[in-house]
Amino acid sequence: MQKSVLFESIKIGPMELKNRFMRSATTSAWSDDDGIIRPEIVELYRKLAEGGVGLIVKGHLYVSKSGKVHVGMAGIDSDSQLPMLKRLTDAVHEHEGKIVAQLNHGGLQSMIDPAGPSEYKGKGWEGRELSSEEIWGIIEAFGDAAERALEAGFDGVQIHGAHGYLISEFLSPRLNRRSDEWGGSLRNRMRLLIEVYEAIRGRFGKSVPIMLKMNCDDFIPGGFGIEESMKTAVTICRQGIDLIEISGGGLGLPDDLKHMRGMRGLARSTDPALKEASYAGYASRIREVAKPTPLALVNGIRSRICMESILKRGIADLISMSRPFIKEPDLVKKLQSGQDKATCTSCNLCESEAFFSKTMLRCQSL
Repeated sequence: MQKSVLFESIKIGPMELKNRFMRSATTSAWSDDDGIIRPEIVELYRKLAEGGVGLIVKGHLYVSKSGKVHVGMAGIDSDSQLPMLKRLTDAVHEHEGKIVAQLNHGGLQSMIDPAGPSEYKGKGWEGRELSSEEIWGIIEAFGDAAERALEAGFDGVQIHGAHGYLISEFLSPRLNRRSDEWGGSLRNRMRLLIEVYEAIRGRFGKSVPIMLKMNCDDFIPGGFGIEESMKTAVTICRQGIDLIEISGGGLGLPDDLKHMRGMRGLARSTDPALKEASYAGYASRIREVAKPTPLALVNGIRSRICMESILKRGIADLISMSRPFIKEPDLVKKLQSGQDKATCTSCNLCESEAFFSKTMLRCQSL
């Protein structure tokens, strides 16, 4: 049997991966009140490594307590959190896996102190505007968190710049209405992302890979769209980012879900082989301006045919998945043995209010 491109190795900065599969950051929502992960989380990552995933991204870690998003979120703002994180990375490395830490600040979505680029009114809640001094403090916190990540044994870090969290909020012209050096032009709205990247890179040079998760589009009227996403990709690639993971969706989704679905439809590819990959169309546009920086693509990908098509057409270099690995942590080995697709049906029970942070992360349909 001819070897599939899915199982070819690839280098991401100084790090070599054994295949093209990436487990996208997925929070377990099962850490204690101090952000310390529990033993069940270590075992979850052990199973992922045993299952053969080329690159695992640890579910988001808050870089400061003020940026904690939800109950059960893990942290990396204190040395007290490192022993259990070291157990987790050791468990992955025992099975020759690679793992990076996703660093995040919740911004306006924080459960502790909702604060972002500008004031914001949600349904039944309000967020305040950060001062420039506070912004610089958060940038420093990202750098400190990256140092802790390496001390805990992670092979690199991923900056969370998507999904309506702090960095994504600063990029959005809908959420960022500042008139100082942090707002206005795209160049200014990108400043937080660039400063965070430089704060991390300044600590390690090129010795470890630094990655970014970024929206191709917020899918919100007046938000961060594909044209600005492409320009941001050009800038961060010139800075030296080692990988961009392409995702989508932000804070402030409209009530008109039909309109939102229409916007998301534009992100798809017209190629039938790629129809399940939600953002393949926009990813191909980002690919053209981001070359030769490697890309990962996430959301909706389930079949081997689609996975191979993404790689062969050069749309992305890594296939990133979340929900399929919740149900089948050994999915990579199953695909290598001939299984033609993931069995996940995207029922979303794993992230429903009935189970999220109330039980350890698992597929509820089993």
